[in-house]
Amino acid sequence: MLKTSEAYRKSVREQKPIVYIGGKRVEDLFANSTTRSVIDATAKIYDIAFEHEEIMTAYSHLTGEKINRSLHVNRDVEDLKKRAEMALLTSQKIGTCNYRCVGCDAITALASVTWEMDRSLGTHYHERFNEYLQYLQDNDLACTGAMTDAKGDRSKRPLEQEDRDVYLHISERRKDGIVVRGAKVNQSGAIAANETIVIVGQALRKGEEDFAIAFAVPNGSKGITYICQYTPFTAERNEAEDLLELGNPLFGLRETSLMVFEDVFIPWERVFMCGEVEFSRHLVSRFAKIHRMNCGGACKVGFADLIIGATQLLVEYNGIEKIPQVREKITDMIALSETARACTWASAFKGIEEPIGSGVYLPDDMFGNIAKLNIAHGFWEMMKIAGDMAGGLVVTMPSERELKNPETKAYIEKYYKTKVPAYKRMRITKFLQHWIAGQHGPGTWHGAGPVQAQRVMVERLANLEEKKRLAKELAGLKD
Repeated sequence: MLKTSEAYRKSVREQKPIVYIGGKRVEDLFANSTTRSVIDATAKIYDIAFEHEEIMTAYSHLTGEKINRSLHVNRDVEDLKKRAEMALLTSQKIGTCNYRCVGCDAITALASVTWEMDRSLGTHYHERFNEYLQYLQDNDLACTGAMTDAKGDRSKRPLEQEDRDVYLHISERRKDGIVVRGAKVNQSGAIAANETIVIVGQALRKGEEDFAIAFAVPNGSKGITYICQYTPFTAERNEAEDLLELGNPLFGLRETSLMVFEDVFIPWERVFMCGEVEFSRHLVSRFAKIHRMNCGGACKVGFADLIIGATQLLVEYNGIEKIPQVREKITDMIALSETARACTWASAFKGIEEPIGSGVYLPDDMFGNIAKLNIAHGFWEMMKIAGDMAGGLVVTMPSERELKNPETKAYIEKYYKTKVPAYKRMRITKFLQHWIAGQHGPGTWHGAGPVQAQRVMVERLANLEEKKRLAKELAGLKD
């Protein structure tokens, strides 16, 4: 069933998570302008599902009912294409994180791996996971995903850490479930989700069974604390008199949190991996495979469309849109973005069932990694070009509030007027400032895994021996 945005908001009001921002407890997520932006962005995803059903909905392979694609397991190449289209569309529409994205990709990865574990080990994880998934689908719950551990001393394995809590782990096994301790970091939108799907963050070895876990937990569960990011944008949003002063007025910046687990009980029906270290690598790699196509590829292409559109508007406002070097730089931005888009589509089109017999489709690994690698470098370049076109005003501009100040209004209107009134130039400049003078560069670089992870995968996936064979064949060389 498809839930309305109002029904989603009602469900969030009924949750009572422990949330901190800037050293203070947030008692009401709706009253705080920063946490409300996460709720508003997630609510908009529910609205978009009704506005663009052809992209945003699917039919459940469990019930046959229409569901939100955010809760769908990819069953063929067409599903992979629609998943990428969803990432692109939602980025274009909200200009921030689709906070259901990581949960969506974790669902497909778990569907694949639990099926394989059951086949190989005789466990019942897949049946258990499908029952949980149907619960999500029947109630159209906003589901986020948690993968990244705090990691502590990076030179040490989990068991070697001075404090084991820097990796989320099992602290107790009980007849009715497990108890977990530790934390997950960089949790986008977790404060306003209904559920969080937690998966292992790296490949694990024999002896590290306590860290090989995957499970689901409701928001607000006893023992969970969310400690949110605090940035200059947080301060600006909190003291804004009018949200239109902000670069992305309604939906803000990607908001994340440190998600702390203090002996949180997880019943067995919500546990989907418990000690199977030999399958931890599969879970990590399959999640990365799909998330790099979506978050690393399509999502950032949607953001790029916004940056390119704003840059084009600004050069037109300034009257320089016909200058050859300006047109050339705009074209460079388009080429960078479309390269990543092409790799994203290629990754979806070349997707395959994995493992064979599971009914779960994952995108092509090489093209997914190339999409992420291209956009990571390309995003910095696009921001550089946008900054070049915007000029120094993108970081020196006075507040739009000066247009309401009788002592400064005339000056602002006079000196910031171009081909358009001052307020239009200032509004689109602030929009660009939000993108190119903020946190989006590092966010794009590290989201879906840092660039070195993609380099490792590209090297691993490239068949250099076959390329050598082709070259030797044409060069007339024999072994």
